[in-house]
Amino acid sequence: MKVRIGVGVPTFTGPGEELGPMVATMEELGFDSIWLPEVLSAPAGDPLTGLAFAAASVARLKLGTTMVLPGRNPVRLAKQLATLDRLSGGRLLVTFVLGLAQPSELAALDVPRAGRGAMVDEALPLLRRLWSEDGVTHRGRWNVDEISLQPKPLQQPLEVWLGGIAPATCERVGTLADGWLPAMCTPAEAAAGRALVEEAAAGAGRVVDPEHFGVSIGYLDRPPSPEVSAALAGRLARRGTAKVEVPLEDVVPSGLGALADLIGRFVDVGFSKFVVRPIHPPESWRGELERLADAVLGLQR
Repeated sequence: MKVRIGVGVPTFTGPGEELGPMVATMEELGFDSIWLPEVLSAPAGDPLTGLAFAAASVARLKLGTTMVLPGRNPVRLAKQLATLDRLSGGRLLVTFVLGLAQPSELAALDVPRAGRGAMVDEALPLLRRLWSEDGVTHRGRWNVDEISLQPKPLQQPLEVWLGGIAPATCERVGTLADGWLPAMCTPAEAAAGRALVEEAAAGAGRVVDPEHFGVSIGYLDRPPSPEVSAALAGRLARRGTAKVEVPLEDVVPSGLGALADLIGRFVDVGFSKFVVRPIHPPESWRGELERLADAVLGLQR
């Protein structure tokens, strides 16, 4: 099992002269990847634009994004992702999510909450066809006539993972996706979700690669402010899992030692790909990355 650790940059809005050195430091220290999320209503940059800049700044670091899939035009999205994969030499990693269950995000997305899963169910197979076939025709929510997308991704196939922890998401991973990257979960919850993924995959005549199970982990470097505490508690309450009380510290470690310990516990239940992200924006990314590397990169193997 190959354990790999990437770094999530939740709210980066800085200029290129800050992002360039940041990704260079990640590559220098031996991190596997940088991850930029898509959050529509928060002060955060567009992930594909940021990753395109990162791709030109470093040669080996992988480029990950957690993108909201519902509401997007699949043909345009297929072309954007294929182009970025080509430009980066096949370094793109993609995880799709339904979007944060927050009023501001739902309003910005402008997609009925009840219909988001159906959009993923239709869009994901269409994306795969656009990336691998010529003359694609499709009828449904989106209508496509004889489209031959160019460029095709350099990676064939371009793998797509899904995020989320709800049982319906786990089943969707098993039937449609290449991997699973949940967040805000305990190792026991992740292990139970993996069992659902593998059961759904077997029912669909598929196998999800055992190496394709990971976790996104936000960590604290100091006591959170009341606002941060409230935001984290809200996310914990909206996870979509069974209504079981889970202490915040069980899913959001406080300190780098606790983060390393939690990663080790996930490895023990068969998870091997990790995105670690500071909850508080660091005063110095160079310093934070050096401390983070000392704490967790020894777990890579």
